[in-house]
Amino acid sequence: MAINDAFLSELKMRTDIMDLVSSYVSLDSRRQGRTHKGLCPFHNEKTPSFMVYEDTQSFYCFGCGAGGDAITFTMKIENLDYIEAVKLLAERAGMQLPQDGYDDSLHQKKNRILAANREAARFFYSCLLDEKNSHALKYFLNRGLTPQTIKHFGLGYAPDSWDSLIKHMRSKGFSVNELYEADLVKKSTKNGERFYDNFRNRMMTPIIDIRGNVIGFGGRVLDDSKPKYVNTADTLVYKKSHEVFAMNYAKNSKEDFFIVAEGYMDVIALHQAGFTNAVACLGTALTQEQARLMKRYTDEVVLSYDSDEAGQKATKRAMQIFSDSGIKVRVLQLRGGKDPDEIIKKHGKERFKSLLDGAENDIEFNLIKIGEKYDISVSDGKMSFLKEAAAFLAELSSPIERETYCLKLASMTEVPADAIRQEMKRHLGAVRKKAKKELFNHARNISNGTEDKINPDKKLYPKQAKAEEIILTSLFRNPDFYRKLKDDLTPDLFFTSFNKRVLAVLLDLLENGRDLEMYSFREKFSPDEIGRITYLSDIFNEISDTLEECRECIEMLKKAKDKKSVNEVSAMSDEDFANMFKNIKK
Repeated sequence: MAINDAFLSELKMRTDIMDLVSSYVSLDSRRQGRTHKGLCPFHNEKTPSFMVYEDTQSFYCFGCGAGGDAITFTMKIENLDYIEAVKLLAERAGMQLPQDGYDDSLHQKKNRILAANREAARFFYSCLLDEKNSHALKYFLNRGLTPQTIKHFGLGYAPDSWDSLIKHMRSKGFSVNELYEADLVKKSTKNGERFYDNFRNRMMTPIIDIRGNVIGFGGRVLDDSKPKYVNTADTLVYKKSHEVFAMNYAKNSKEDFFIVAEGYMDVIALHQAGFTNAVACLGTALTQEQARLMKRYTDEVVLSYDSDEAGQKATKRAMQIFSDSGIKVRVLQLRGGKDPDEIIKKHGKERFKSLLDGAENDIEFNLIKIGEKYDISVSDGKMSFLKEAAAFLAELSSPIERETYCLKLASMTEVPADAIRQEMKRHLGAVRKKAKKELFNHARNISNGTEDKINPDKKLYPKQAKAEEIILTSLFRNPDFYRKLKDDLTPDLFFTSFNKRVLAVLLDLLENGRDLEMYSFREKFSPDEIGRITYLSDIFNEISDTLEECRECIEMLKKAKDKKSVNEVSAMSDEDFANMFKNIKK
């Protein structure tokens, strides 16, 4: 059962969505009505398309389609399930969650996984300190880590055994299935079903989220054997593309920027040296979700990836993602070592601090990399460099940045700034034309349903989908229409599967006199689908709000259904038609 409507209704009354959203997003008030806008926290954008509506206590992003109420916002921004989001908002509002009347089995399962991870972390740490595993402790000490740092990060050791963790966890009351759900054990089906420890003879690094929960582990071998790393796979509590290592500590740092390093050991070494604002991305590369998580705590990052080819490729990709997320980027040029850990060991933390202070911003870094391709001491090299540099500067959205670096290039190459401006201008037209075309194509594809992931059937039935949307929006805004339309309106009348599902729930709510609030749709729709329902209930305005319009749409859908049936019959084989006729007679 769901949490009862009375509780959810009171929770909505006590939760002002403006106050809630403002704690995560900078909102500017619009002059028209009680609507506020800001940069969407759920996708990368430079022009605000994220709206918060005080009158309906809802939000909607015209860029990515995210939308809903306070519960949906909390679920998406905090990466929580429904019950967790309701509990968080209830605590914020000073309300006590009902003790019964709702199904929190998913929440309980997540809590058991978190409890298992916490106990496993204790087990790995105790194994590290066990004298029989002294070689494991020596590994960390030889890497320059102090006992305090080892304890601070909860580092540990997984014994070279197939079932030592399983035996320990069973003694603590955990079932093998719970350990399997947490990816602490693996399953083999050879010679019957058999479970075994996922992590064996590995140095263990617990992954802790911003709330202090152990959500997974990274395991590294002590030698050069393969695979070098074994990491927790995605589980109910862990999505590596959404998490940032050491963010639980870095978010409380006194510094106003993050140092983004490449791996666990770099981050741990930086924290030990006093750089407590260091973090690392989980997974093979930075993701937009990780950038947005960092955006909640800072507006600037310094990239400190390895100086090898792979590290430089990762740097370029990360610069683009951070820039798209509205985060200022500087790039650390590692001199004196291949990574931060090596530099600190060889030259001390003061050397790293000086490199940190001299880190170039992303524009300077790109210009340096372009310059490394050419010999600007000769005319041909200088011309090639300036042409590529001008093309790069033309991609910048800020005229001030373009002019600033144009003057720098002129000073560096002794070429008149006007000549460089002309070269930039030549590229600017192509850049703007490309951006305009992409924007037009995106808008057209959304309109005709080509890129509609929520309701893909809209591409097949654009006219019918439009009629369906008019009916749904009219019912949301005029519930009294239901009694006059109910005899002619059934979900089977609709062509698109998503709208058909929405109508089925909507008709059930109207028939039983329940509130048409977003929480009433929560059980049967995902947060992304709730965004579309919010658009239909609060945003969509291509309607006349009349019964006559609804009846015209219903009539159009009926005719389209009849025509579709005729076409389907005409396309039947003689045998299929004969079978259909027999069924009708029966």
